[in-house]
Amino acid sequence: MAKRKIAITMGDPAGVGPEIIVKAFAQEDIYKICNPLVIGDRSVIKEVIKAIGMDFDPDNIEILNLNEIKNPEKLAKGIPSEESGRASFSYIRKAVELYRLGIVEAIVTCPITKLALRMAGLPWLGHTDMLAELTETEDYAMAFYSEPLKVILTTIHVPLKDVPHLIKKEKVIKTIFFAKKACDMIQIENPRIAVCGLNPHAGEGGIMGREEIEEIEPAVKEAKALGINVSGPYPADSIFWRAQNGEFDMVVAMYHDQALAPFKLVAFDKGVNFTVGLPFIRTSPDHGTAYDIAWQGKADPTSLIEAIKLATRMVTQ
Repeated sequence: MAKRKIAITMGDPAGVGPEIIVKAFAQEDIYKICNPLVIGDRSVIKEVIKAIGMDFDPDNIEILNLNEIKNPEKLAKGIPSEESGRASFSYIRKAVELYRLGIVEAIVTCPITKLALRMAGLPWLGHTDMLAELTETEDYAMAFYSEPLKVILTTIHVPLKDVPHLIKKEKVIKTIFFAKKACDMIQIENPRIAVCGLNPHAGEGGIMGREEIEEIEPAVKEAKALGINVSGPYPADSIFWRAQNGEFDMVVAMYHDQALAPFKLVAFDKGVNFTVGLPFIRTSPDHGTAYDIAWQGKADPTSLIEAIKLATRMVTQ
């Protein structure tokens, strides 16, 4: 079977994206599993190799050079800037364009930052909503994959104080169906899906909140009646442990940190973020730009390597 063409966007050039790309290609023979195309700036790749003192030939990486960073030596490294935010978006937009042209079949995105996007005058909070708008996708969800634990989010990047108002039956049902689709994408047949409660002890019969009774439990019952193997709501303080130990295949969480705290505890280095609902496969490392260690030779490429492997696996199923 011909190897699939996978786009890898460089992410925020001031963050760890350029470094983990170089390290990934130096540590793994990425070309054995796919035909990777890095979308970014060749000059930035050359500069990061020099900065971290690696003995690596940048010509070993196929790069679509967009020349967004005119002078990489003067790039503000380790901090967000208008320049890095604008470049981040340019790489992603080009990847989507290449998908539409049939040139790439999946997209792996290195980390970007909301602050740099805002500094560049761009409206998005991150990759997920940006890619949804670029592809005119109305319904989508953010999921995370690792061998021990898989999770999906009902709400994504919203303040915690706003979460209870967003937990509605229809939204929970939609996320349960996205959980089933996510399991299909990673080839889990008849997945066992568990749904988190929002409140401590899943509300404890309404004593600690009524979202479970009024919104979440009815959503679970309706999804189950429609043929989904789903149960809950369960207290969040135990459900992730149960899933990690093999009782469930996917956990539907109500908000960002409810899922990401346990997920990163068990899979920080190897976890992969993927978007459900887009017209193409999109994966990403599950970490951010890590400005505090960027361009210092300290970044670990493992999550990026896993994201490339997962994207290849998804697109070849």
